[in-house]
Amino acid sequence: MFISLLAVIALGCIAWLGAASGFQYLIGVVLPYAAVLVFIGGFVWRIVDWAKSPVPFRIPTTGGQQKSLDWIKPARLDSPFTTAGTVGRMLLEVLLFRSLFRNTSVEIQKGPRVVYYSAKWLWLFALLFHYCFLLIFIRHFRFFLEPVPFALTAIEFVDGIMQIGVPRMFMTDVLVVAALGFLLARRLFSEKVRYISLANDYFPLFLLLGLVGSGIWMRYFAKVDIAAVKVLTMGLVTMNPVLPEGIGAAFFIHIFLLSCLLAYFPFSKLMHMGGVFLSPTRNLPNNTRAVRHVNPWNPPKKYRTYAEYEDEFRELMEEAGLPVDKTSEEAAAAE
Repeated sequence: MFISLLAVIALGCIAWLGAASGFQYLIGVVLPYAAVLVFIGGFVWRIVDWAKSPVPFRIPTTGGQQKSLDWIKPARLDSPFTTAGTVGRMLLEVLLFRSLFRNTSVEIQKGPRVVYYSAKWLWLFALLFHYCFLLIFIRHFRFFLEPVPFALTAIEFVDGIMQIGVPRMFMTDVLVVAALGFLLARRLFSEKVRYISLANDYFPLFLLLGLVGSGIWMRYFAKVDIAAVKVLTMGLVTMNPVLPEGIGAAFFIHIFLLSCLLAYFPFSKLMHMGGVFLSPTRNLPNNTRAVRHVNPWNPPKKYRTYAEYEDEFRELMEEAGLPVDKTSEEAAAAE
C-alpha cells in the first residue's frame, strides 16, 4: 500500500517540479498526446489479444435454473439460454453491476458457526463511483467544445443544483471522493481483502484519488485561469497546441496524473471496462443441454489406425512377444 501511495505522491511532485522548472509544454502538450496514443494502442491490443483467445468450453456462470424440461421454469437472465437473454444479462451487468448486487459476505461467529449475509455496500459505492466518474468525464467536454452544447450545460446545472459555495460545488465531486474512500477503506480494514490485495490494487485507487483531489483543489482552492485552460485544451483537440501563460502548477499536476492514468489503464485491472464484453463467463448463453459447443480453435487431427500402427512396429512387437494380427510373413505375402 505504502509503495503505491509513495508512487502517486512522487508523480505529483514530478509534475509540480516540472511545471516550476519550465517543462510546461512537455507536461501539458507532449505527455497528453503520448498518453492518448498509448491508451488507444494498448486498449486495442488487449481487446484483440482477448478476442483471439480460444474458448474451448462453454463456461457461463449462472445464478439460476438452466432451461431443461418445459414444466421447469428457467431463470432467463441469471441463466440465459438465448441470445436475447444473454444481451439482457450483459446490459444489467454493465449498467447496474447485477452480479455485484448479489454479493454476499461470510463470517465465522461464535459456535463456531458460519454465517452468510447480504453485502450491498460494495455494490452501492462501486456503482456510485463509476457513474460519478462518468458524469465528471462528460462534464469535462465543455473544455473541448465551443460552443458548449445544451446537454452539457444541463448536466452541470443538475450536478450543481444545490448551489453550495462559489464556485458552486458539484455533487459528483463529493460522491466520487466518498466512493473512492470506501473502496480504499475496504482494502485497508477488511482482513480478507487486505490479505489478497497487491500494489496494483492500491495504485489505481491512489492515482484516481490524486486525480480527483487535484481537480477539486484546482477548482475550489487554487482557482486556475479557466479561460487559459480552455485555450490549451482546444488547441490539443484541434492538433494546434498553444500554451498560454499563467495557468498554474495545479493544472499541470492534474493533467500529468491524467496522462499517467491513460497510459496505465490498458495494462492494469482497469481494463475490465473492455474485458467484461469478452468474458466467456458472461457473453455465452447457457444452452449446453440443447446445443453442443464445438471448440472452433481445435486444429484438425490426423488419426492412425491400429493396422497402420502394427505395420510400423510389427517386428518390434514380434521380438517382444506381443500378439499381432499379421505376422511378418503374412504381411509380406499380402504386399
